[in-house]
Formats: sequence, C-alpha cells, structure tokens
Amino acid sequence: MFNKVRIQSILLAGGLLLAGFSANAQVVGSQHDLTNTGTGQGGTANTDQVCVFCHTPHGADTDAPVPLWNKVLGTGDTPPFTRYSSLATPSFDSAEAPVGSVSLACLSCHDGTQAMDVVINGPGSGNYNPNGSEIDPVAIGVMTGAPVPMLGQDLTNDHPISMQYGGGGATVADANGTFTGTLGDPDFVSPEKATINGQPIWWVNSNVGTAAREKTDMLLYTRNDLGVQEPFVECGSCHDPHNAASQGTGSVAFLRTSNAASAVCVACHTK
Repeated sequence: MFNKVRIQSILLAGGLLLAGFSANAQVVGSQHDLTNTGTGQGGTANTDQVCVFCHTPHGADTDAPVPLWNKVLGTGDTPPFTRYSSLATPSFDSAEAPVGSVSLACLSCHDGTQAMDVVINGPGSGNYNPNGSEIDPVAIGVMTGAPVPMLGQDLTNDHPISMQYGGGGATVADANGTFTGTLGDPDFVSPEKATINGQPIWWVNSNVGTAAREKTDMLLYTRNDLGVQEPFVECGSCHDPHNAASQGTGSVAFLRTSNAASAVCVACHTK
C-alpha cells in the first residue's frame, strides 16, 4: 500500500516543478514560436508543435553543438561568413575561430540561407528526412528583416562571435572558480569556471540571481579550435532563445537579462 505522505510529497514536488516550468516557458507565443500562435514572421496551421522547428526527440543532428537539434548544420564557415575581425578594429584583440558552436545553430535561421521551417524530423509519424524538408513551404519561408533579425552572412555589423573571451588567457588548465590569471584584455570581467562530466564550462556572473551558473548569466562556450580548450563568446552568450521576456518590460527580446543601464554589456565589459 502506498504511503499517503509520500504521495502528497510527490504531488507537491510535481506541482512546484510544473509551476516553475510554466513561469519560464516563454517560447510559446514568442517570435520563436512559428505556429499560428507566435508573433514572429510566418506561422503555420500545419502543426501546433512549438519545439519541432528547432528540436526533435529522435533523429537529431548529432554533429550539432546544441541538444537534439532538428536541422542539418553546415561546418566551419559554411556558408562563408564575413567576420568582425575583417574590420581590423584596433580594440578587437581576441583571436577568432571559424563561425561554429552554438552560433551556427542560431545562424541556421538567422543567416537567411534556408527556410525557417526546414527540419530533419517533421511533426507526426513518417516525416524523417536526413537532408531536411519544410513543414509548410507556403506559409513559412526565409527569415526577413535585414539587418535584424535576418543577420545575413556579413557579420561585421554585429557583436563579434566565435571569439576568445577577454582576449584569451583562461583555459581548461585553470582551477574551478573565479579566474585569477591574466586575461589578454584587462577590460573584461574575470569569468567563472566549473567542471561537469569531466568537461570545463565557463560563464560571467550577471547582476541577476546567485553566484552559481544560471541562464541569466552570460554563458561562454568551450572550444578548442585554437589548440586548447578555452571559453568563447557566441550568440548564446548574450541571448537565451527560450526567454522572450528578457527579464524586464520593454527589453530587447531573448536577452539573458534586462539591458537596463547596459547591464548586459557591463556584465562582461568593465566600462
């Protein structure tokens, strides 16, 4: 016979979990919701599955650096991107890697080279196509709105991505915790490091939440393109694709925190 107290505890925990999920489920109805309930470009009545445009529980692209990605990604600089470093800005003192990591997943829609609803595993049964196919070729097409949100392949007018954080200096060899070494550019906040499943992760604490790594922190992404595992700045460093509210009324959509008083900028830059 089941223990009544245990059942009540399980139900309470489940209720809290659902309440927390509901409070943070900010993709539904947002610009990243491509069903007919979203507010972004396009929208289709062909499916009510909000997540399918980016994720699939089966048949995902295992080469993608994001969970269960439902699109075929290019590799390296495919398509060829014009990177920020080509401007030869004297203040830009970080080494760049080829456009990749989580940024390549973002750009799979935002570079405007394919329709936003091209997926590997379409909604329903029997709609798997390893090369990708559209969910709704009529209602949803290529992203528009250049230069924002359709960034195109010229990234020189956007914050640099695929770049070493702080001009380099932090590596996998550093101890967990706040970086105590010397960054290549001293005008950056020292990153935090932890090790999970034997892999290093980095982030910069924001002005929201606790000192632990949270979605409201500026996340850095581990790459070893330059010969050592180290933290890189990517699209996902400043943007959370699942957070349309941006932690503040009137904020730019999908920022990790409100940018009131340039909080997103000064989280990393000591200005």
